[in-house]
Amino acid sequence: MQPANSLASSRALSVFEVLLGAGIVVGHNVFRVVPNEVPILCALAILTMRVRSGRWDWGSLGFKRPGSWRRIVVLALAAATLRVALGDFVVDPLTAHFWPPAVAPAGTDELAGNIRLTLLYLPLIWGFAAFGEEVSYRGYLLNRTAQAGGGSMGAYWLAVLVTAVLFGYGHYYKGPAGVVDSAVAGLVRFRTALVPLAGLKSVVPARPPATIFPSRPQGRNVALISSTAPAPHRQIL
Repeated sequence: MQPANSLASSRALSVFEVLLGAGIVVGHNVFRVVPNEVPILCALAILTMRVRSGRWDWGSLGFKRPGSWRRIVVLALAAATLRVALGDFVVDPLTAHFWPPAVAPAGTDELAGNIRLTLLYLPLIWGFAAFGEEVSYRGYLLNRTAQAGGGSMGAYWLAVLVTAVLFGYGHYYKGPAGVVDSAVAGLVRFRTALVPLAGLKSVVPARPPATIFPSRPQGRNVALISSTAPAPHRQIL
């Protein structure tokens, strides 16, 4: 059996995990042959983290105190603004030429003006959508894809693109326009995972600890807040 440190750096294992994760995402959202991908990917993230490192290395999934809370909040606000701007002024007008508007998640219309129901939905939104998707896609699939590519700066950029596409297919129920919109949202979200630290030659696969990130159901912006912290930086020599 390979020692934990060999498993941790195994590119072959990373490739297998990425292919398995992609199959789970497509299998659920497109073909409906497997259960929802988020709990499965979260479980795989925790299991493989334990197998790879030989310990409960929660920092590898993003559970680590950030160096600067102000920097993280500013980053989250900037990313949220960019995501809304791209969606409203680029993605929606472009996709309107080819497909019907994106389909909003079920139950969205009931939330408009209903504070009581909105508060009831918040634990589900934060726990499943924000927290679960962040761990599944950014904490797990993005990092595994980058590791499969060798862990270089180029590998992390490629991982952002691959994970964004998978994130788009993770919202297949929204239709073609929704898939493109979600992929662009993923591209912005996962791009924030590559944050140069001032004074260090490093790349941070980060999940902003107070990530205010909007979804855009039928033109209405709903702020979601994810409370996960950045993963440890990867040193680029």
